[in-house]
Amino acid sequence: MNMSDAPISTLRRRGVVCALLLALIFSAGSPGRAQGAGADLLVFAAASLKTVLDDVNAHWQTHAGKWAAISYASSAALAKQIEQGAPADIFISADEDWMDYLAERKLIKPETRSDLVGNRLVLIAPKGADLHVDIIPGFPLPSLVGHGRLAMANTDAVPAGKYGRAALESLGVWDSVKDRIAQAENVRAALLLVSRGEAPLGIVYRSDAVSDPAVVTVGSFPESTHPRIIYPVAVVAGSTKPDAAAFIDLLRSPEARSIFEKQGFTILE
Repeated sequence: MNMSDAPISTLRRRGVVCALLLALIFSAGSPGRAQGAGADLLVFAAASLKTVLDDVNAHWQTHAGKWAAISYASSAALAKQIEQGAPADIFISADEDWMDYLAERKLIKPETRSDLVGNRLVLIAPKGADLHVDIIPGFPLPSLVGHGRLAMANTDAVPAGKYGRAALESLGVWDSVKDRIAQAENVRAALLLVSRGEAPLGIVYRSDAVSDPAVVTVGSFPESTHPRIIYPVAVVAGSTKPDAAAFIDLLRSPEARSIFEKQGFTILE
């Protein structure tokens, strides 16, 4: 059968795999091996985890001789790729909704699912901004944004964007800024808009703010204003890699906990 005779579903699956392999060339985070080559695992992880997981992955390579190819994107995009047949071994989401999405479709191994870490939502500005914002109901966000736009991850699908919108709605200021949002494909892209000075303010996770020296945190959102920020992890249903459980165990180790805390994540009891 030639390509023109292949079923559409087969072509779509091939397209997903090809796109995934191209993504891995740019997103795999270990300097010790050729990117994407000879990996022991394929991990799909929320973009906000990049800095910390690159460090954990380097630790795994140094101490166990193992290495994971890690593809970073929004939880929504990664979950959809898994649904379409992408061969991931582990999925780490930035919220429970997208993990639930895969669970409902029987695309994760339910017995391997657990909550990994938490996070906080913060308001950031470019480095050097002389600003402190008391984030309370009705705070003057429109005047703080001025003639610019507020950088956020997509507020309809991406966890950081959904958390941010929920917080602004709870505080009664969403309607005043909803038409002035610079929506990005994921939270790291929103961070970059502020880091480059293309947006005067942005809403990201605390861990994102910690990762970028070109931004400063100017306010923290009360946790009561949005759903609890939880990162669940699970082995993908189609995975046959024995190292998947070992990698998740590593993520829960004292060494990894120290890395998570240093990068601004919250360790769950």
